[in-house]
Amino acid sequence: MGLFGGQAKAPDQLEERYAAEDQEEMPQLPEPHTNTVIAKDLTVTGTLRGDGVVQIEGRVEGEVSLKGYVIVSPTGVIKGPVEADVIRIAGSVEGNIIAHDHLRLEKTGSVLGDVTTVSFVIEDGGRLNGRTTMVKEAQPVQRSAEGPQLPAEDPEEAFQ
Repeated sequence: MGLFGGQAKAPDQLEERYAAEDQEEMPQLPEPHTNTVIAKDLTVTGTLRGDGVVQIEGRVEGEVSLKGYVIVSPTGVIKGPVEADVIRIAGSVEGNIIAHDHLRLEKTGSVLGDVTTVSFVIEDGGRLNGRTTMVKEAQPVQRSAEGPQLPAEDPEEAFQ
């Protein structure tokens, strides 16, 4: 018999009761966005792949391939190829770039390599040393050892 004349409950029953109450009262949290920051004094060597947003304030030596956004801050440096949906460069990139949607080269940014993109903005002061290939939005972009390449068709058609 329980303390106040009631039926004593087994510890398992109490845990289930409180667990059920906790689940009902807990609000559902939204899905977190995947954000990663490579800090100013950090050097990452290797390949970065995944989905989300990566902000590079430090140094990356290797390939960056994301389904999402790559932001290179004024202190950021990438030495290797970069591929993402949207790329914003205020630091420096030494390697070929593929931006599936948009590339923005800010006034403090510099690129040493070839660029393939659908949309490209270079602010006054931004430096690009390489070739630029503008493709239609629906065209898939292929990467090879020589850098970004257009699909196997006449490159002049990409400008029409």
